Amino acid sequence: MQANGVVDLGKVFCIITGASKGFGRSLVLNLAPYVCNGSLFVLVARSEEQLYSLKQELLASVCTATSKRLLVRCVPADLGTPEGLEQTVNAVKETAREVKTFERLLLVNNAGSLGNVSKFFVEFTSPEEVSNYFAFNVTSALCLTASVLDAFPKRPGFHRTIVNLSSLCAIQPFKSWTLYCTGKAARDMMFRILAAEEPDVRVLNYAPGPMETDMMMQACTETGDEESRQAMVNMHQKGQLVDKHVSSKKLVNLLLQDNFESGAHVDFYDV
Repeated sequence: MQANGVVDLGKVFCIITGASKGFGRSLVLNLAPYVCNGSLFVLVARSEEQLYSLKQELLASVCTATSKRLLVRCVPADLGTPEGLEQTVNAVKETAREVKTFERLLLVNNAGSLGNVSKFFVEFTSPEEVSNYFAFNVTSALCLTASVLDAFPKRPGFHRTIVNLSSLCAIQPFKSWTLYCTGKAARDMMFRILAAEEPDVRVLNYAPGPMETDMMMQACTETGDEESRQAMVNMHQKGQLVDKHVSSKKLVNLLLQDNFESGAHVDFYDV
C-alpha cells in the first residue's frame, strides 16, 4: 500500500485498547507491516490469554515474514476501573521512559462495550449502571488520552495521532441503544475538542461500519427495539455486515494518507 508517497508510518509508539479480539486484533495485524523497525506496540485488553496469543501471532506472522524487529508489551487491564486505567497509564509511561527514539505516537481508543440494549430510555433509573457504563466507555478514553499526551509532549519532528473508534450511533439515534449512542456521541465531541485545543495533534473519529463481531451478535439477540433488532439480523443473514479486516485496512490507509480533517467523523462508507 502506498498513499501520497507514504509507504510507512515511521518508528511508532503505538497503543491500541481493546486489542485482544475483533476489530482491535485485526488492526494490530494490519498496522504492523506499515511501521518501521523498532516500533513498539502496547496492547491493552481485559483478557491476558488473548493478548499473549495476539503477541505470538504478531511476532510470528509479521516479524518473521518481514524480518522486522517489533517490541510488544501486553497490558491485561480493565479500563472500566480506576486500577485498570492507572495500570495502563503506568505501563505506557514506564515503556516511554525506556525507549525514547520514536518518530510518531499513535493511540487507538478502540475499547468499548454495547451496554444494556434491552432497555428503553425510561428504564435507566440506576445511577450506578449508567456510571459504570460511562466509566469504561467515556471516562477511560478521556483520561488515558490525556495521560498519554502528557507523557509524549509536543517536540519538533514528532507526530502525534489519536484515533477514536466511533460509530454511526454517534450521530444517529437508535431506539433502546441509549447508553451506546450517548457514549459514542460524547466520545466524538470529546475528541473534536481535543482537535480544536491541540492543532498539532492529528485526531480522527473513525466509524468502522456494522461489523460481524461479538458486539454485533449481542445486538442481534438483545436489542429491545424489534425494528432495529430485525434490521441487524437481516444484515447478518444477507451477508451485508462489514468484514473487520477490510475496515481495519481502511483505517490504516487513512493513517497513511493523513489528509483527513483533524477531529472529523469519517465513516467506513465514506472512504
